[in-house]
Order: sequence, then structure tokens, then C-alpha cells
Amino acid sequence: MAIKSANVAARVEPEIKEKAETILSELGIPVSTAINMFYRQVVLWNGIPFRPAIPANRPLARDEMSIEEFNARMEIGFAQAEADESSPADEVFSRLIGEVSSDSAV
Repeated sequence: MAIKSANVAARVEPEIKEKAETILSELGIPVSTAINMFYRQVVLWNGIPFRPAIPANRPLARDEMSIEEFNARMEIGFAQAEADESSPADEVFSRLIGEVSSDSAV
């Protein structure tokens, strides 16, 4: 029995396409398989299989900040260090792990 298939055409930002294809390649998943997986999940869940949302307080990477934004953040950090407004690393990591765990449970 021959497998029937249909083509899907979509416009995607080149940078996003490249990043996604790199990740899929590292996972060993062809792009067509990933698209098929997404479509199957849409059918299974009768909608988008994830909650579309903008992450709250998503930290910016250095290359996403202007030099002014970066310097402003560094000044804040320096002021906090001078004022001894710090927490032990193990407490910070425990808090972060708790936040990540609660986010993934949603």
C-alpha cells in the first residue's frame, strides 16, 4: 500500500528556521517528521498542543540587549554587591529549580 502525502508550504523567519532545524538535526528528527508530529498532536488535542504564551520575565541573552541595557544591568548588579544584597548560590539554584519544575508542570 502506498503512503499518501501532501505538501505544506509555510513562511518562516530564516533565523528561527535555522535554529529549529539545527535542534531537530541534533535530535535526529527530519523537519517533515517534526511537522507531521505537530499536526498529529493538533488532531489528538483538538487544538494547539501547547499553551501559546510569552514567558513572564524571560531573561534576555547578552546579544539581545543594547550596550546601554547591558551596562544598566551591570550597574544594578554592582550596586547590589556593594550593598551585600546577595544569597548563597545553593539557595538561588534551589529556588530556580523549583521555579523551573513548577513551570514545566503547567
